[in-house]
Amino acid sequence: MTTTIDAAPVLLDGASTDPVIRQVVRSRLIAITDQMRMALQSVSGSPTVTEASDFFTGIYLPDGDFVTMGHQVTFEAPPVGALIRHLLGGKMKLKDGDRIIGNDPFVGALHQNDVQMCAPLIVDGELLGWAGVMAHETDLGGMDFASWSPKATEVWQEGLRIPAVKLVDGGELREDVLDMILTASRLPAQVGLDIRAFIATLNVASDRLTELSRRYGKPTVLSVMHAMVDDAEELTRARLRELPDGVVHTRDFLEHDGHENVLYVIDCVLTKRGDSLHFDFSGSSGQAQGFVNCSRAGLAGGVAGAVIPTLGFGIPWNEGMLRPVEISAPDGLVCTAVAPAPVGSATVEAVWTVSNVVSAAINRLLLATPKYAHRAQAVNSGTMATFNLSGRDRHDKVFGLHLMDPLAGGFGAFADHDGQNAAGPINAPCPSIADVEVNEQKNPLFYHYRRLAPDTGGAGRRRGGVAAEVGLTVSVPQAEALVMTHGAEVPNSAGIGGGLPGGLIHQRFTEAGGATKNLGPKPGSFPITPEDLFEVTWQGGGGLGDPLDRDPAEVLADVRYGVVGTVAALETYGVVFDESGEVDAAATAVARRGIRAARLGVDPAALSDPAPVTDDPVAGGIKLSDRLVAARGETGQWQVRTVDGAVLSRGSTRWREGAHRFEMALPPKAGDELHADLAVTGWACPVTGALLAVDIHPRNEEPFHDLDLDFDSLTGDDR
Repeated sequence: MTTTIDAAPVLLDGASTDPVIRQVVRSRLIAITDQMRMALQSVSGSPTVTEASDFFTGIYLPDGDFVTMGHQVTFEAPPVGALIRHLLGGKMKLKDGDRIIGNDPFVGALHQNDVQMCAPLIVDGELLGWAGVMAHETDLGGMDFASWSPKATEVWQEGLRIPAVKLVDGGELREDVLDMILTASRLPAQVGLDIRAFIATLNVASDRLTELSRRYGKPTVLSVMHAMVDDAEELTRARLRELPDGVVHTRDFLEHDGHENVLYVIDCVLTKRGDSLHFDFSGSSGQAQGFVNCSRAGLAGGVAGAVIPTLGFGIPWNEGMLRPVEISAPDGLVCTAVAPAPVGSATVEAVWTVSNVVSAAINRLLLATPKYAHRAQAVNSGTMATFNLSGRDRHDKVFGLHLMDPLAGGFGAFADHDGQNAAGPINAPCPSIADVEVNEQKNPLFYHYRRLAPDTGGAGRRRGGVAAEVGLTVSVPQAEALVMTHGAEVPNSAGIGGGLPGGLIHQRFTEAGGATKNLGPKPGSFPITPEDLFEVTWQGGGGLGDPLDRDPAEVLADVRYGVVGTVAALETYGVVFDESGEVDAAATAVARRGIRAARLGVDPAALSDPAPVTDDPVAGGIKLSDRLVAARGETGQWQVRTVDGAVLSRGSTRWREGAHRFEMALPPKAGDELHADLAVTGWACPVTGALLAVDIHPRNEEPFHDLDLDFDSLTGDDR
């Protein structure tokens, strides 16, 4: 029987009001989502799915709002919903047992590699909801292996696009459609197994939802699904009401579009009013000629990828969290590219950078909220360097690898603890990477090393987590490597409250003769042999607070653990060790005073030492960061001052007006080279030289005020 889908609200007459039954149904829906994950990983043969968890599973309402999601890639919940809404707005007749496949970035996917599939969950002739699954496929055709094509100028060069096609029609697999898809791929066996894993995943969801509905009744299940989304919305709005109102402005950059080393800007203006958030990306660069763009679906995914994990502590992760969120941006930007713009690397370029600026903006609000300041965090692992490998293995069979090790970037520092080392990005809450032995067993790959990379975490009172690094080659006579990234000349893992950004990505290639060259951000494809060595170091997390406020004992522990070098300990943290390797307290105090004095350009002897940073609330005021306080002055007018008493602004939170500005160089690391169009500006307390903020900005533009809060919305001891 054919059932036409109608997304109108479903009547919930007959739904159980028993709270125990409703909680059981809630728990079962979450469990079903995890059973979908297990089915996907059990059937798939792709290391991207089985080892690295680069996928999404979820259950959706009839209108395409997601009710549940796993803890894998948070980018991917809205795109599957976009595919569902595309179907609802079309003329396709859907029935029980249908499975619809798609991957078109201008319909709802992030890029062509992210194949998505959804299924209408029809029980006894009525639409109960949808199940969705999405995962990265290593290759779907195009001009380069892995469908990452740095030289692409249009989307048609980047691989097969599937808008929305029935792959399973009423329970019957359409072999012709499957053959068409697999013929486009260089890895048909791997892609074919993943697609069958998608079908198995949706079958699990269909069977379990049917069982659940017949046990507790369709009205009850649907009612609970709606309630889960409504509850998440209510909780999110309640949390937003606890944050201050105002405007937060953040920016991030990505360099090189595959054709030219042009600098692209992702500009985010967050306006927070009451219980809603409005993200405006209108100030971003126009769409690129190369493959770094994302479509509007990617923009939505990038926003969700940061909003959900940053604000979602203690809140069910579903569409309710996104209902208070509005996104605006005109078409034709690097983050709202329109066809036929290439978007092949969207996930690791524009989408990822969108997530960075959204995370940075929300965390500035958290930092200015006493109740949640301890949760405020610098930007995590601001980019993902991509390494793909293809060729013929030792059995002369075609192989292909999309290395997921770059997920092991550093986590951003929190206000109350350091960022975790090699912990990954904010958009993958439960990241994982394959064991070295697994990668070497499945592919002709040989690791020289995989280890933590010292000095990659952003320095601060709380240090950003350091990233990992690898050195590898191949175990076959020759293979083809495809290498690309951004963040080799842009420090994307921004710090917060005076914290420094994480280190840049370094990509190096040593040929058989011993000559080593810096590959830069977009070297593209090149041959690699067993005598060659490819090395890459990823970005660590951003730091929080002035590095000179870090406890010297913690710096000593970092040096002994190998995550901070002795040069950085002295030059960045101002910590001096004696001959026995212990902290020299007196010499450290002198060194730190000298660094602060250099920021102000004054004699160290004339400089006052700053007050120690504490987590204690400030009487009569609200902390905006470690050393900035919003409080009323003697006349009752609001002002922003440092904890050492220097008044920086009156009547607004634009504290840079009174801070000391100085040109700044980031801590030097081997191979670091900032993009020629960027500059670094530091802001310090004019009394003590304590570092208040670090701005990365275009060299030909002035830094902007990132914080313009409504004083009367600040909450704390003053209210």
